[in-house]
This record gives sequence, structure tokens and C-alpha cells, in this order.
Amino acid sequence: MHGKFSRHCNSIRLVQSSYKPNNRNVNMKNITAQAVDAFMNARPFRKDNTSIEVLPNVTIMKLFGNRIAYRYNDPERTLSISTTGWFTKTTKERLNAIPGVSINQKKGQWYLNGNQWDGKLTDVI
Repeated sequence: MHGKFSRHCNSIRLVQSSYKPNNRNVNMKNITAQAVDAFMNARPFRKDNTSIEVLPNVTIMKLFGNRIAYRYNDPERTLSISTTGWFTKTTKERLNAIPGVSINQKKGQWYLNGNQWDGKLTDVI
């Protein structure tokens, strides 16, 4: 448990491990690029439907107030993601922009880094 946030979740392996803001999809919305840059660098951010909250032990990405990504300030810099039950194009775009996250969809089923994913809170390691 990290602070007031518990992490009862599955684990999925990273496909990519280092953040490079210029190597992401060029079709990504500007708000997504700005939000991920703030998230990865633990900087507060708020624009339209997306915000980044920085706490002493975790940085949180929110979409419409729903917590979709956590980056813990532990030595491993653990990353946890969730759809919070919203399997939308915008949720997928925000999460896909985070280094190490690759979400695709086939016949309505979401896949995280090649593994079937139910959208529940999952550590991306």
C-alpha cells in the first residue's frame, strides 16, 4: 500500500520503458501529449476533461474526474492503469500515450501489451 492508495491489481509487462516525448504517435491530440508530459514529469496539469494531480507518493492522471493512471514515487516508479469502467476512445488514447502502455481492441475486447485486459487496475511493469 502506498499512502492512501492500495494497489490490488494484476501485472502486465512493459513493451517500452523510457519516456521520450517526441517518439509518440504524431496523430495524438495536443491535450494528450501535454497531459502525458505532465504525468511523466510529476507536474500538475488541467485542461478540459483531463487533469494530473501530484501527491507526495503518487502522480494521478484523471479523465472526467476518473483516475485512469497512477505513477508511484517508489524506487521502481510503478505504473498502474485502469479504464475505471469506461472503454472509450479517449480513455484508450490517454492511456496509450503513456510509455510502456499499448492498448488495442479486437471484436470489442481490449488488450494491454498483447494480453486480454478487463480494464481493472493493473500494474504495467
